[in-house]
Amino acid sequence: MIAIREKVRFVETDMMGVVHHANYLHWLEIGRVEYLRACGVTLSELMDNGIVFPITDVELQYKNSCFFDDEVEVQTAMCGLNKAKMEFVYKVIRLRDGAVAVEGRTRNVFTDMKGHIIRLPAKWFDKIKQAYDKEQGYEEQKG
Repeated sequence: MIAIREKVRFVETDMMGVVHHANYLHWLEIGRVEYLRACGVTLSELMDNGIVFPITDVELQYKNSCFFDDEVEVQTAMCGLNKAKMEFVYKVIRLRDGAVAVEGRTRNVFTDMKGHIIRLPAKWFDKIKQAYDKEQGYEEQKG
């Protein structure tokens, strides 16, 4: 699991100063990109090699509102991985009181630039899989 911190910007809120529901999706994307970076895989590197990973499914549960100037923590963990897709779970925590603002899940498939599903080459898959296995506790079970 990785955690990133953000501060709610005015542009992310509605007229009442509440974060607009669509903006949580931006934060989840930041979490995914940073998760892969922590695995040693950058979005730029994948795109330079003709690989993208569009979302095919999103699920969000809104639990508590965030407001302008709130600090939030976006927690991102991978919950599923194979060479054709990856799945993440998320929590957005409002830091001033620890309230869970949003819980969510996404599924991404690996595709070429034309949108055809591909299998992620080993040079990237192996890095992500190593981090995923460690997060899932598989490393401890082998020992």
